[in-house]
This record gives sequence, C-alpha cells and structure tokens, in this order.
Amino acid sequence: MASRAFWAAGCFIVTFFFCVVLNPNLSPLPTVSLEQSIGSRLQMLMSKSEVNERQQPWNVKPIKVDNLTNSRSQVYEMYGDIRIHGNSSTIFIEPSIPQHPINFNWTTKPYARLHDDIAMEKVRQFTIIHPVQEKVIPQCNRNFTSPAIIFSSRGYAGNNFHDYTDLLIPLYSTSQQFNKNVIFLVADKSSWWISKYRLVLQNLSNETIIDINNEKDVLCFPRMIVGLKANKELNIDSSESPHISTTDFTKFLRSTYSLDKEFANNDCKKTRPRLLIISRKQSRHLTNEDKIANMSQRLGFEVVVREIGWEVSKMSKFVNSFDVMIGVHGAGITNMVFLPENAVVIQIVPFGVDIVANSYFEEPAKDMKLRYLEYKVSLNESSLFGRYPPDSEVYKNPDGLYDKGKGWPVFRPIYMDNQDVNVDLNRFRNTLLKAVELVCS
Repeated sequence: MASRAFWAAGCFIVTFFFCVVLNPNLSPLPTVSLEQSIGSRLQMLMSKSEVNERQQPWNVKPIKVDNLTNSRSQVYEMYGDIRIHGNSSTIFIEPSIPQHPINFNWTTKPYARLHDDIAMEKVRQFTIIHPVQEKVIPQCNRNFTSPAIIFSSRGYAGNNFHDYTDLLIPLYSTSQQFNKNVIFLVADKSSWWISKYRLVLQNLSNETIIDINNEKDVLCFPRMIVGLKANKELNIDSSESPHISTTDFTKFLRSTYSLDKEFANNDCKKTRPRLLIISRKQSRHLTNEDKIANMSQRLGFEVVVREIGWEVSKMSKFVNSFDVMIGVHGAGITNMVFLPENAVVIQIVPFGVDIVANSYFEEPAKDMKLRYLEYKVSLNESSLFGRYPPDSEVYKNPDGLYDKGKGWPVFRPIYMDNQDVNVDLNRFRNTLLKAVELVCS
C-alpha cells in the first residue's frame, strides 16, 4: 500500500511538472514567499481562520491545471479545491502531496490583450500559489458549488471595438459551456461598464457578479478559469474547443437584445434596402458623407447618416434594421455584430491602414455571415496628402513604419488620429453598385 501511494504521488508530481512548469506557452512561474505574495492583510485573515472551529480542513483532491495561454491571453483552468482572497489578489490551489513537496507561484493578468503593455498596465495582477504546507492555506469563508471565471473590465474597456474583441466575445467563448451556471469574479470592476452590458452578462450567468478587488472573504470553488479565452480579433476560431462560431455569438446577441431582423432584405422591388453611414466627427472623418448619402439615395437606398450612440439596447435595434452599413475604419464598424445575416459591410480603409483592416473587420464580417466590401483610400483622398515631404516614409511604406520596431505608438498618431478622408465619388459609386447587386440578389 505504501509503495502504491508513493507511486501515485510521484505520478501526480510528474504530471503537474510537465503540464504546468514545462508547458512552453506558460509564463515563467517564479517561486516567491507567502509574505511577499499576499501581504499583511491575508496574514491577518489566516490567523483569524485558524481559530474558526467551524471551518473544515483542507480537502486534498486530485488537482488539474490546464494552461490555455496563447498569444492573446493568459488563461489557466483549474480543478480541485481552489481558494481566492480577492482583496490581496491571491489564488490558492491544493497543497503538494506531503511526500513530494513542491512550491510553484506565478502571476497573471486576466485580460485578453496579453502583449499590449498599455492595456495590461491598467489590469490587476493576481498571484497563483501552489503551497507546500496546509498551514499556509487560509480557510474558506464562503463555499460555492458553481465554477468561477475571473476577468478584468479595465484595459481598453469603453472603446466599442475593444469591449467586444477583448471582453464580450472572449467572455462568451469562455462561459457559454456552463449554461449560465457560473460566477463572474470581476477585477477592476467598472460600474458603468457592467451597467452598459448588463443584458449580455445576465444572459451568460444567473449568478450575482462579485467585485473581486474588494472581496475580503476567502471564496472557495471546485473549478476556476483565470482569464478569458481569445484567439482572433472580433472573432472566434471554431476549430478550437469548445468549437463555437462567431455566428453563434451574433445569434446570442440577437436573442439578448430581442432583435427582429434575422436576414437582410433581398427583395428590392418591394422595399428599398436601408443603408447606414456611420458618421465620425473626430479622427477619420468622412468629409463628403453628405454627397455619398445623396448618391446612395439615387441608386435606390433609403439612407441614414448617424453617429453611434452609447445605449446598446437602442443602438442594437437601430443597426439591426439596416441591410448595408458604411463606415471608415474604426470602432463604429464593430456594430456590424447587430446586422442581420447577409447584410453588406463596406469598410472605408484610410491611407496606410491596410495592415489592420483585414484582421479587425474583414475576416470577422465574413465569419458573421455578412458580405464584405472594401474601399481603399488613395493618398489623394487623404488629408495626409501634402503634410509630409514627397519622399516621406509615411507615404512610401506605412507597413514598414509599423513593423520597424516602432509599432502602434508611432503608427496610430499618423494614420489613425490625424487623418480624414474625402472619397472619390466616381470610384466609390462602383462600390455602392456592388452593394446593390449583393443585397438585391
């Protein structure tokens, strides 16, 4: 019996070592002292819990830690007796088997933009501790039978594009497997963000959201996912588990916001197709949007020019009523998630912005079962024309400017923040005619 126990313990240690320590996708797991990790607040909590006779001792069960980290997000899925003290941002997993003590501590930030330093700087960091001894484990104050998901609502939250690509789509991908029987532990909780997307959150979980930053109790769960599963911008890779698609997400949104229009109008003889031009008043302003609207009307569209509002429930119903949507590259185009299937999206790509246009909107639009058209702005149609010397790298090699170690901090001020467009109406007319052909076929 002793040899069997020793053999089982050894197998556990080897499995844990290879799955957690040697996984090439895992961030370094530095070993740190308990005092360094959790500070005096948790020390006081542990002292109190030691004298709480009603608490049950740590229940050693088989542990499983899946490292699901990829280039977009650090994700750890843990099974067993998982305890979290939110106020100190500390997560405890089961202690090692006594015969083979191991101690692995590492940190993670639960936001799906892993290599974006600007976004990640705003996100709360959690320490995950696999302790050696049972005595360093705080006792449970509250036990839950439902699994938990930890994510941060900070980062770039508030930008419409990032709300979906960094938070809502990854949260849907991570949580839908639980059929609403899951508890959201929200770090960096923003009340306005929770309020804005309350309907989405309520349709993903039946449980009350916990503001984990301010949680002073030790909460205990049988299963926990730290971070959100994400693999593509504004999109879901259906080849990966749990094998859901982007259209599953858009159908979820239509159900959540009670959107009536499932398919775009294709009988143009009876009803004029509706076309929405998303207006931008700040950067990347379409300076001749009124002329585009007039030309679109002459081609048979019912046209509305409008900025996108903040209230999701109203705006989702508004966008869902259109068959064609036009927008200059930017967060406003994200609202295509509310369009009916087979609708047409026309992205106007400002000069030099090709490098991000495809992955941000073209691929997602197609996976949402939308028809995608693109209008690439030439230098003569851009407000950048004449602003730099004729042989400037800004004109000659925008992609190179992005790639040569300068990246987004240099690229964005030039091409995103300080460029307006005035499209060639004759050239753009061809794009509109193609939209008519698609929507009326």
